[in-house]
Amino acid sequence: MADTAGEALELHRLEVARPGVLPFAIGSFDTIGALARADFPHRHSFYEIALVTHGRGAHVVDLVRQELHPPYLYAMVPGQVHHWQDAEDIAGWVLLFNEDFLLPHPGDADIVRRLSTRARLRPDPTEAAQLRSLLADLDREYRSAAPGHISILASYLHILLLRALRLGDARLPGSGPGAGGAGRAEELTGRFRRLTAEPGARLRSVEEYARELGVSASYLHDAVKRGTGRTPGQLIRAGQILEAKRLIAGTDLTIRQIAADVGFADPAYFCRFFRRETGVSPGHFRRVVGEMHHEPAGRSLAAPPGPA
Repeated sequence: MADTAGEALELHRLEVARPGVLPFAIGSFDTIGALARADFPHRHSFYEIALVTHGRGAHVVDLVRQELHPPYLYAMVPGQVHHWQDAEDIAGWVLLFNEDFLLPHPGDADIVRRLSTRARLRPDPTEAAQLRSLLADLDREYRSAAPGHISILASYLHILLLRALRLGDARLPGSGPGAGGAGRAEELTGRFRRLTAEPGARLRSVEEYARELGVSASYLHDAVKRGTGRTPGQLIRAGQILEAKRLIAGTDLTIRQIAADVGFADPAYFCRFFRRETGVSPGHFRRVVGEMHHEPAGRSLAAPPGPA
């Protein structure tokens, strides 16, 4: 189940019915709940993977509209903003889980993040059949709740992520020459990116992030630059811009409020920063997005509770 927090963008949380059970759910778009097809911008505190097998319309993730041409696989990480637009007859599998299910395989969190940045994950018929079979196995194990089912669910999830990563022939983590040394840097980069992407995360300096991650600022700089081609500072600024765009497009907050939310005490400085990074002012960006969607930002929830 999911509820909402009193935030500018609704934050849906994953809850469980029984104590002692790690937050995890799998089902169809119908059984997961009405919010699985929410048509207003919102974000999650949990991870989501879905295989859309039927439907039309579009899936909008962080302002990028992706036309539906099933089968279509997508992955989302906490903090991303999404909604369905002009969507009809959406059907398929939905998988929801929290960070605990990624602990047995530490590299899995980075795999989900990599998958979440891909605009298109289009399995061919054979790949789609394999994914459907694996998700059906996950569903049966989840509903059986037999002894050891949590470990088995985590193993199935690991296999699902590796198969999803094959779509597009992406290099698997830890493969290739020099993987041992690169593995630690890749894991550190993934942890850094997860920290900077947490919903409502407080803006911190590179030095503060390095202290939290238990490394020096110079080591963090080198690892992140090697893994992403960008410095930690550049990624922090990119995160500020992305969050600002989410709030501008998905809420009715004022520019002053948005500036404060993304770490700027001076709204005028925020406007200069936004224009420098994007080429347009925050106000212009809001007008353009409004014209694109032909509807006001910040729609209220009008569906019964349920995970999205």
